[in-house]
Amino acid sequence: MTTLEYDRLYIDGQWTAPATTERINVTEAATEENLGSVPAATERDVDAAVDAARRAFDDPDGWANWSPARRGEVLERFAAALESRGGETARRVSIQNGMPLWLAQNFEAGFPALLLRYYSGLVSSGQEEVRAGMLGKKSLVRREPIGVVAAIVPWNVPQAITFLKLGPALAAGNTVVLKPAPETVLDAFLMAEAALEAGLPPGVLNIVPAGREVGAHLVAHPGVDKVSFTGSTAAGRAIAETCGRLLRPVTLELGGKSAAIVLDDADLTATIESFFAATLLNNGQICWLGTRILAPRSRYDTVVDTVSGLASSLTIGNPLDPETKIGPLVSARQRERVESYIAKGRAEGGRVTAGGGRPAGLDRGWFVEPTIFADVDPKATIAQEEIFGPVLAVIPYDDEDDAVAIANDSEYGLGGSVWTADPARGAAFAKRVRTGTIGVNGYANDPFAPFGGIKASGMGRELGPEGLSPFQILKTIYLDEPNDPA
Repeated sequence: MTTLEYDRLYIDGQWTAPATTERINVTEAATEENLGSVPAATERDVDAAVDAARRAFDDPDGWANWSPARRGEVLERFAAALESRGGETARRVSIQNGMPLWLAQNFEAGFPALLLRYYSGLVSSGQEEVRAGMLGKKSLVRREPIGVVAAIVPWNVPQAITFLKLGPALAAGNTVVLKPAPETVLDAFLMAEAALEAGLPPGVLNIVPAGREVGAHLVAHPGVDKVSFTGSTAAGRAIAETCGRLLRPVTLELGGKSAAIVLDDADLTATIESFFAATLLNNGQICWLGTRILAPRSRYDTVVDTVSGLASSLTIGNPLDPETKIGPLVSARQRERVESYIAKGRAEGGRVTAGGGRPAGLDRGWFVEPTIFADVDPKATIAQEEIFGPVLAVIPYDDEDDAVAIANDSEYGLGGSVWTADPARGAAFAKRVRTGTIGVNGYANDPFAPFGGIKASGMGRELGPEGLSPFQILKTIYLDEPNDPA
């Protein structure tokens, strides 16, 4: 394929010369070949981006003070421009991070425009409320944009996660400085082209691809009013410390080690497609996946056989092939991480029942076989730590109380699922699991419902109406107006 080379950064509504000649080189996950490069943003570039966002937000006639309808017209053009590039966006994501193309066409091509339209609709009305007061006079409660938002996104589902932030932030009237991950920058530059075509005003959206050190500079920048971060728990703790010291609002969507609890009446073979989507989707590179499989002792061998059969049946290969279910991991470093956990699982007594190595015949690319471990102790490393690859640990439990105890014995609390022939029983069980989200006989992030975690999985919520409020401030104006007569 032709390599993609960008020489400028998208800052202040235009392509801008970077401060240095540093570059970010992008490699294809399936072939290890060069895909292209973009400028590496430096602290000076971040300063320029934040200054542009600050000017755009503070402009009395600017974006923050436009009516929701006027902003909505621009965001609709942005949504249409993204849709017209959807196929190319999906392709770029797939070749960069290994996401199977069929999945990228759903997540990365369709979700961004959907979220822009959803949040534009949410802010179209109801941003002010007059309340009768206890002291005899009325109060006006307003929802106003919070200011300049620093949005930092990971490489695993880059465009969908970007718009979990951009959708509500822009619709509410904020301006944004976006830092995409170095592994997936080519899709971010395509998104910048869509923003230019749509006519987003200067400074409303700025894109600064960079690594962690420059990201830390953005988080601590005095011109930033709000941080929204998706990534590892370790990085989230560091960001939380900075924001805590600065008293800066922050939303953190972090790691997970979710439990997929198979109840004794479940028929996994009847729901195997949904089970795959809840446990091994995107090559295991999604934070909410159920990577701990809890199975009743009375049916343990059957569950192990079913899950192992699923893993062994999955087609591994180039993510651009529509038949591929498992593509490569994003990088050599990520493959080394996953393989180190497979070694730990074996060393701690786990029994590999499927996978466990690199697939035969795929000598190039960062591939790892979908790997199933049986006889896993709930305290084992692979049952407690996030691996972020196609590795599942099957853990036995005695009864429902034991299953709840094992599910809740985790520092994380992001996702999860319950598998049963009785949906009402599944919903009742789900209420007992300490997590931010959980599904019954499946798992899917519905845009209308809040998504986020507890404990080490983060704080705050995205999606749903609850995903809008972190990008707004509440202002109360005590009016010199008496309450209406009773």
